[in-house]
Amino acid sequence: MASDRRTLLADAALAVLADEGIRGLTHRAVDREADMPPGTTSAYFRTRAALLTGLVTRLVQLDQAELHTTAEQLPPLRTAGDLVDGMALLIRQRLTGEGRRRSLARYACAVESVRDPELRAILVPRENTGRQAVRLFLAEHGVTDVENRTHTLLTCIDGLVFDRLVSGGEVPREVLEGLVAAALRPPAARAPAAG
Repeated sequence: MASDRRTLLADAALAVLADEGIRGLTHRAVDREADMPPGTTSAYFRTRAALLTGLVTRLVQLDQAELHTTAEQLPPLRTAGDLVDGMALLIRQRLTGEGRRRSLARYACAVESVRDPELRAILVPRENTGRQAVRLFLAEHGVTDVENRTHTLLTCIDGLVFDRLVSGGEVPREVLEGLVAAALRPPAARAPAAG
């Protein structure tokens, strides 16, 4: 029962953070959002830091579940077009509905984590089926620097989501195609050292 209540309150905290920003995230606001008696949130999360930690932990759980579900829904990534389709789906999920609210909360928490090592440790990108699928796709297409290319590609997707949250609009497919092409491009040959 207590873990269910904590989850309910963490979900309410996510909603408050997405709708009202970091300054609006208070124990009272979470009580109202969760439709709980005053003081309920502070009974489960004594401090603001504890509330943020609970919120971020829940956010990561929801994100991991979404990535797992998305990866299961997609066919195996065989072509660059398949990877572009998968990225487009993920971006769409992160910019609409509950995914949009989680994205707003995620970026607010990321800023807070700059000064909070505990939050930063929770927010560190984790292994998931989506990341594994990208890594495997790149390896199967002869990319030699798979870890760095995977990280760069997924960081670019994250940046595009942030940009569209702030400025609105959709991410054009040709932008995603360019990112995939860059990830698949062989490394440039180094010029010989002058000697």
